[in-house]
Amino acid sequence: MTLDASAHAIPNFGWRQRALEGAQALVMRSDWPARLAARFITPSIVVRHESFDLPKALGVSGTMRIGFVSDFHAGPTTPIETIELACAALRDAAPDLILIGGDFVSLRGEDAERLLAPLQQLDPPFGKFGVLGNHDIWSGATRVRSVLDRAGVRLLHNEGARLPAPFDRTMVVGLDDHLSGRPDAARVAWDTTLATVLLIHQPTGVLDAAGRPFDLALAGHTHAGQIVMPGGIALVVPAGALSRRYLYGRYQLAPDQHLLVSSGVGNSVLPLRFGAPSEVVICTVNGHGSTLRDRPR
Repeated sequence: MTLDASAHAIPNFGWRQRALEGAQALVMRSDWPARLAARFITPSIVVRHESFDLPKALGVSGTMRIGFVSDFHAGPTTPIETIELACAALRDAAPDLILIGGDFVSLRGEDAERLLAPLQQLDPPFGKFGVLGNHDIWSGATRVRSVLDRAGVRLLHNEGARLPAPFDRTMVVGLDDHLSGRPDAARVAWDTTLATVLLIHQPTGVLDAAGRPFDLALAGHTHAGQIVMPGGIALVVPAGALSRRYLYGRYQLAPDQHLLVSSGVGNSVLPLRFGAPSEVVICTVNGHGSTLRDRPR
């Protein structure tokens, strides 16, 4: 298992978690579990469509399409075919921009190389943005960052990125992972007049942005339970104070504040899913209000 030199200082990565991740990496030295699983369960992706109305103007254009994907978990627990299907679905949907909610890898930072070609094939006109997840930080964030840089994915590290026209009244904010990163919303130049999309790895990340003016938050991490029994009983729910409360779907946090939690693409711990399909989400975001007052006179 490859870790950053500062792994001992990573929040919530004590000896128990290191031992668990190390044991998994020892047993899963290659991607044989994912390849074996793919022989019995055909890899597939569901394309989910959601629509959100925001009270602010996006810019001159009133509608923006966001392709959202999370939790690739490249490595021994996710068939590469599933990742390729997810990226193909994003490409075919032709969104304005793509947001990626972290956990690019599962156990080893070097497994991010598997994502390079699929991610390079994505070329939305307004860019690709991402945040790291807890597995990325545990497994070797330096290697993950290197691959994402080559793939043209801009990582947002407690920062915001304002989009160009015709979405120049829109900002994407990315906060570090709540569990194992160092989220710091105070470092972001928040602007109450901008339509703000908050990109976080897990739903608990909304606590780190409490009181900040975001309109739509996008998260993953939960895998929607990954293995869900009849009756909606989720057997595998990752750590996080809000992981069960906001397990999957869309939630109204305030009258004009939304949260969407995706089931993600890949698998953690076990190379299979049941009752929680792998998915990508295409979000149609509708802005409201005039931009005339924001134009130079």
